[in-house]
Amino acid sequence: MFKRVIIFLLLNFICFGFVYSQQVTQQITRFAVVDLPRVYQAFLPESRAVRDYEERNARFRSDVERQTNEIQTLRSRHADAVLQDNQTEMHRLEAEINRRTINLREFYQARSAELENQRRNLMRSSAFLNQVHDEIRLIAEREGFSMVMNLRDNPNIIWFSHTIDITDRLIQSLQTRSRN
Repeated sequence: MFKRVIIFLLLNFICFGFVYSQQVTQQITRFAVVDLPRVYQAFLPESRAVRDYEERNARFRSDVERQTNEIQTLRSRHADAVLQDNQTEMHRLEAEINRRTINLREFYQARSAELENQRRNLMRSSAFLNQVHDEIRLIAEREGFSMVMNLRDNPNIIWFSHTIDITDRLIQSLQTRSRN
C-alpha cells in the first residue's frame, strides 16, 4: 500500500512538472517587430544597396498590383458584355484578359528571379545587412523574443503593441557598435 501511494505521488509530481513546463514554454514565446526601412534610413551610406533593393521590390509590388487591377477591370467589363450578350466585345475582352494574364505571369516570374538574385547578392556582400541581422538576433536573444518580424513587409500584422517594437533599440545598438 505504501509503495502504491509513493508511486502515485511520484507520477502526479512528474505529470505536474510536465504540465508546468508546457505552461512556462507557452508563456515565454514572445514576438517583436522591427521597422527595417527606418533602420536603413538611419544609416544612409551603409544601407544604400539595401535601400535600392527595397525600392525595387516596392516598385515591383506596385506594378503587379496595378496590372492585377487592370485585369480585374477587364473581367468586370467582360461580365457586363456577357450580360448584354455582346459576342464581339466578349471575345475581344477574353483575348485581352488572356494576353494580359500571360504578360503578368511572365513579368512576375522574371522580376521575382531578378529580385531574388539581388537579394542573394546583397546577403553575401552587404556587411551592414549582416550586422543588422546579427544585432537583431542579439537583441532578440537578450530580451527573450522567439521571433522578430519586419513591420513593413508583413501585411498580416493587424495590430501590435509598441512595447514589442525594437527598432529604436536596434538603431541605438548599431550606433553604439559603429562608434567602437
